[in-house]
Amino acid sequence: MEIKKCGSQPSAKGIPDYFTGAVRRDPLFDMPEPARAAGAYVSFEPGARTKWHKHPLGQILVVTFGCGLVGREGGVVHEIKPGDVVWIEPNEKHWHGAAPTTAMTHIAIQERLNGSFAEWLEPVSDEDYKAP
Repeated sequence: MEIKKCGSQPSAKGIPDYFTGAVRRDPLFDMPEPARAAGAYVSFEPGARTKWHKHPLGQILVVTFGCGLVGREGGVVHEIKPGDVVWIEPNEKHWHGAAPTTAMTHIAIQERLNGSFAEWLEPVSDEDYKAP
């Protein structure tokens, strides 16, 4: 058994290869093999968002604070709020982040496949971000 104490893992700024805008990532867990799961709190300032990306085994988002947006390729942009749970299918091209004027935090949970959690792609355009 292992217990990760609150505050025992340092926060990190979201790196520009994966995010647009101000983002902070607070790790929660990263299970050793043979387990594959990892999770983190991810906090987005207003207007901040991920780049387009895919997860080989899918992703779960649990919104804990604020108001955010999530979109998938060819789909509509959905508003997400605390208590909402989003399931993103394996290899579904998508993005997520804060609303234009409101910060948002979610717990992101995903699994590693062949050492990788995600394939990161191009930035989300302002047009895609502001789509109805």
